[in-house]
Amino acid sequence: MSPFPPVRAGQGQAGQCPGKVFLVGAGPGDPDLLTVRAARLLGSADVIVYDHLVGTGIVALFAKDAERIYAGKQNRRHTMAQGDINDLLVRLAKQGRNVVRLKGGDPFIFGRGGEELETLAAHGVPFEVVPGVTAASGVSCYTGIPLTHRDYAQSCIFTTGHLKDGTLDLDWDMLARPRQTVVIYMGLNALPEIARQLIAHGQSRDIPAAVVEKGTTAQQRVVTGTLTAMPDLVAALGLQSPCLIIIGEVTALHRKLQWFNTVAGNVETAEVFC
Repeated sequence: MSPFPPVRAGQGQAGQCPGKVFLVGAGPGDPDLLTVRAARLLGSADVIVYDHLVGTGIVALFAKDAERIYAGKQNRRHTMAQGDINDLLVRLAKQGRNVVRLKGGDPFIFGRGGEELETLAAHGVPFEVVPGVTAASGVSCYTGIPLTHRDYAQSCIFTTGHLKDGTLDLDWDMLARPRQTVVIYMGLNALPEIARQLIAHGQSRDIPAAVVEKGTTAQQRVVTGTLTAMPDLVAALGLQSPCLIIIGEVTALHRKLQWFNTVAGNVETAEVFC
């Protein structure tokens, strides 16, 4: 049974858009982390507009007859501007098509999902949101790093480390508070500045930290060490995006609780401790 409403061009009520957009989270990489709802939609969509972080394992689940439109964004390399993506979704829906807008992780956590839905709402396009496993949750589980722990962290903060105009404007005093876990998305290029600012605002130079490359996939690499050592470690090992940064005492549990590399059994997985 199709997960889409049985409506096509010309079948909607007067003034209604005949198509619909499904904003779907693809999770952090492992196809097994897709929700059942997401998998059903991917197998039945008329058209799928997908991002750079959507892996080949998930692309393999796309409906064979679905039109595929790549709208990926990488650092300083955008296939489409965000405004063009917004307009594309409106145009496809107004053609009477069921559209899956597929984003890595969860579409409402640093995924610009809210911006896209604002455009759809302004044009009267119906939509639905299907949540995904966000990178912080998926990667922390696959590395054995609990985001909270009664002995080490009573709170967890998600923030973005994306540089804009060469500056990084974050609430450093809040991020440097003790007994919490800080998870930084899109912060690889800004890691030296992140470490410098946290230490300048009172964070211990020796607080444990981790950087995870391609988390939840067979190519996952985990680098752990102190905050002050992390920028040099990452540079020496040549880690590349997508990477997630986790800072806090909980990262010290990685050695004891990590399980995924053993299960994956892939020689490309790597563990680096310092």
